[in-house]
Amino acid sequence: MKPDTSQWRDPQAYAFIKGAAADEIAWEFLRRNPRYQQDFATSRSAKAMRALRKRWGLQFRRPA
Repeated sequence: MKPDTSQWRDPQAYAFIKGAAADEIAWEFLRRNPRYQQDFATSRSAKAMRALRKRWGLQFRRPA
């Protein structure tokens, strides 16, 4: 999956950032990382996806 980059420079597309949580902001940065994109593109199995999540720290705690 390659992210849609057509809206990345449009300020209106990021109005939600003002109220975003830390994990949401982190995701916005991470999904632009070419190395993450490459890892994601090659992670097809469940085991590979678990390794991807661990490698990139894709687990966030949320209040209960």
